Amino acid sequence: MRLRDENKTEAIFNATIQLVNAIGFSEISISKIAKKANVSAATIYIYFENKEDMLKECYLKSKRLMSDSVIKGVDNTGSTRQQFENYTRNFVEFIMKNSDYFLFIEQVSNSPLLQNWCLDESSNLFTPVFDMFENGKKQLLIKQEDINLLIMYSMLPISQLAKSHIKGQFNLDESTLNKAIQMSWDAIKA
Repeated sequence: MRLRDENKTEAIFNATIQLVNAIGFSEISISKIAKKANVSAATIYIYFENKEDMLKECYLKSKRLMSDSVIKGVDNTGSTRQQFENYTRNFVEFIMKNSDYFLFIEQVSNSPLLQNWCLDESSNLFTPVFDMFENGKKQLLIKQEDINLLIMYSMLPISQLAKSHIKGQFNLDESTLNKAIQMSWDAIKA
């Protein structure tokens, strides 16, 4: 069995993410990915069972990168409010620095592909964030609602602002980010 060449694996991941973001899932093929990654299609099949396996691995890699970025440096013993702000700032920083990964994650999240994949592999990546929401609920600092609903009302508007910034449709400067974080907190606080 051949060992993986990490440079080739990285080139395949990057090519996949760029192509999905540029042309979407329906137009992507192993041959297009191979050409963009400057490898043969046979090489891709050495590393992955098929196109779906490769897309799933790209998704998991992207989610791990996002998770690592979001939870990095956040003191989970700090106040719920401070944790919320730090996680949110880290999330925005991830989006700004890794827009290709973020847009790829969004494409997958909005695709029927996600329903076919085992999400258990990525669900525990954000445990500290879920714990922060749960602890905030226990302390009666955050509304007594489903955590998914709380995340939708607090994090998704921030991600939309960051996405608009990436596309040049909105200027998300520090002052605006501070206001957005406050508005997001206000939406979920008890």
